[in-house]
Amino acid sequence: MCRQTAKTLDEKFANKQFVLTGTLSAFTRDEAKAQIEARGGRVMSSVSKKTDYVVSGEEAGSKLDKAQELGLPVLDEAAFKKMIG
Repeated sequence: MCRQTAKTLDEKFANKQFVLTGTLSAFTRDEAKAQIEARGGRVMSSVSKKTDYVVSGEEAGSKLDKAQELGLPVLDEAAFKKMIG
């Protein structure tokens, strides 16, 4: 019999690296980080070619610029909310 754990792995998040940048209106950074980690993702502090997604809020700065330079997927807050369901 399979026991359900507190962590629910979501294939969109499992083993993926996220970077948060800018101000999110619906989440604090800690709340957004908790949402990502609860689904099996990791939140990193800086953007690199290993970053899978950048979640961009208002007044995003150099992290967004670097993500765009590297051609990384950038999620606005609405896309992030849709992704977490």
